[in-house]
Amino acid sequence: MKAGISESRRVPAWALALPVLVVLLAVSAGVAMVVASRPTSSVWVASGHAIVGGTSPNFTTHDIGGNKVSLSDFGGRPVLLSFWATWCTVCHDELPALQRLEDQYRSGGFKVLLVNYRETSSERMRQYLSGLDVNLEAVVDPDGTIASAYGVDVGLPVNVLSDRSGKVARILIGEVPIASIETAVKQAVTPAA
Repeated sequence: MKAGISESRRVPAWALALPVLVVLLAVSAGVAMVVASRPTSSVWVASGHAIVGGTSPNFTTHDIGGNKVSLSDFGGRPVLLSFWATWCTVCHDELPALQRLEDQYRSGGFKVLLVNYRETSSERMRQYLSGLDVNLEAVVDPDGTIASAYGVDVGLPVNVLSDRSGKVARILIGEVPIASIETAVKQAVTPAA
């Protein structure tokens, strides 16, 4: 070896991989913390999509009081799922009318179930409904999981009427005269001859 020239040292492969491994572990830990801090959706929906004549996709979620609710809880009853939000101007007028329909047809087993679209504040929903003097059962769909199964992606309100056998009888999208909704409800409540 000549003086003044040092012998090059060979760096082991593991020493080169160590910084990459540390960065990957740090990124993985960060992603895990973000995912763990997100509220878990307690919404479950059966596979399939709502189509007229098809079976209404069952789902399980919770109401604005925190109680577990499943569509199957209302088996054998005609149910109107009304997808709504506090920012929906049409819903503001429609919800009190739906309250009157449930009151009028309750003896025939009719049930209105309000499905809130992508909002997370149960207190805000409760105050909104109370301000409209509406005491219909309201459930949450914070991630839009239920809405997706029912084809709701834009244009609230959307009302999906299921008959006593759990089949989708009508899908009413957007602003629909309450008389049209009532006609569909009368047909669903009236026993088949």
